[in-house]
Amino acid sequence: MSRVVRVVAALIEDKGKVLIGQRRKNDTHPLKWEFPGGKIEQGESARIALARELREELGIEAIIGPCVGHIRHSYGRRATVQLLFFRVAQFSGTPVNHAFEQIAWDAPERLPEYDFLAGDVEFVRRLANGHGQAASSLQNPEPSRGAATRVSGARGRGLRRPWRDAQ
Repeated sequence: MSRVVRVVAALIEDKGKVLIGQRRKNDTHPLKWEFPGGKIEQGESARIALARELREELGIEAIIGPCVGHIRHSYGRRATVQLLFFRVAQFSGTPVNHAFEQIAWDAPERLPEYDFLAGDVEFVRRLANGHGQAASSLQNPEPSRGAATRVSGARGRGLRRPWRDAQ
């Protein structure tokens, strides 16, 4: 029986495009595409973990919005991943690649053209089919309480709303 690893991922949108990253060639699952994020450390909430990961991977301070998807995927004997996708409500700074082979902004409907991690493929498909709206149809394991949660020290200065018409 494989262990369950809890992972968070960010749906960062700007001007109709979504930010994705390609894993490094020497990482597990080399050169596969994924959404920025990572493992939830012991004692962390999902939102705190995602804010930390975005700081480490992209150098941005983020306000994490609602959970927009939940997928459970088994990688065989290695592990089962419980993946939580959160919309990034606001962020400060310009994303800079600190952790990937490369990062890219692309339209949701074009994401299926990338070679994503197996655990992300269903979310990518739904996102592409709904042009950003299908994500809300995925299971929502953590209620959003209708508002974004501030989890970083951004203090409201220089925050960007990556999109205007979202929730």
